[in-house]
Amino acid sequence: MIATIQRRYSLDEYRAIADTSEEKWEYHDGEIIAMSGGTVKHSRISRNILNLLDNKLQNTSFEAINNDLRLWIPDYRRGVYPDVMVFDGALQFNGEREDEVLNPLLIVEVLSPSTEEYDRTDKFRMYRSIPSFSEYLLIRQNKIFVEHYSKQAQGWTYNDCDGLNQSILLKSLNIELAIAEIYRGIEF
Repeated sequence: MIATIQRRYSLDEYRAIADTSEEKWEYHDGEIIAMSGGTVKHSRISRNILNLLDNKLQNTSFEAINNDLRLWIPDYRRGVYPDVMVFDGALQFNGEREDEVLNPLLIVEVLSPSTEEYDRTDKFRMYRSIPSFSEYLLIRQNKIFVEHYSKQAQGWTYNDCDGLNQSILLKSLNIELAIAEIYRGIEF
């Protein structure tokens, strides 16, 4: 995130700006925040994970969506753009808005230096308020390191992978993702 506009906006004002802007803007309960551009590594990793999920989820009830679709977090009045989201069955929209969804099962964030702390802490806390949300992947772009959080009856569990020969089991989707495929085409 690079710039914050210094006045408070109503949700309708924000949506009017977001609907006509070529840039992406997040909504943070009255503030609108311009989203910074990504790096080639960030774009490639996002593409790889989306393609990997899309291929593995063919002929299932699951659907992977890229970062063009806004996730609305009602409890925090936030509109954000995760790098990738996966849904089980029909997407649940925020009222009549076809550009705001409410029900991701899996959220994937490719970490950037400017957003890494936010993605790990405040954003993850807000995501956990979403009833359908049950798995979270954080993928580093500057080295091989993928973190996986999974919602269990007793709370959230954590595991990580730091080798190209490893894989991550996404229990909610019943698929396994090879770390080598996530980082395909990435040089360190």
